[in-house]
Amino acid sequence: MSEPGPGKPAAAPPASPAVFLERQGYRRRRLMDAARLLPLLGAALFALPLLWPDPESARAAGSEPVRMSDAILYVFAVWIALVVASFLFGMSARTWGQMDSPHGPKVDPRTPPGPGRGGDAG
Repeated sequence: MSEPGPGKPAAAPPASPAVFLERQGYRRRRLMDAARLLPLLGAALFALPLLWPDPESARAAGSEPVRMSDAILYVFAVWIALVVASFLFGMSARTWGQMDSPHGPKVDPRTPPGPGRGGDAG
């Protein structure tokens, strides 16, 4: 190869190879990121009723105020939704963690052997 001269530009450095992430590992990390944001989402949803108008200002504006029973139902619905979401995140992370383990997916020893489980196929 010839050296770059006064009229020739210097050669660009070789490009670094692209970083390859396993699909399952990438999804598991994104799931963990979403699980970390779940408390922030919960705090925002629990704080939302603070923005609802109080009965005096709602009546003055000509709209109907939010009833206390509706507010309590909202709080419990958000609470149940957060519990279900955290349960689903946990189950998904556990499933993907077992699939990524070096020993392969774990099989429950209480399940009877069958096709594809190491028992007789017939």
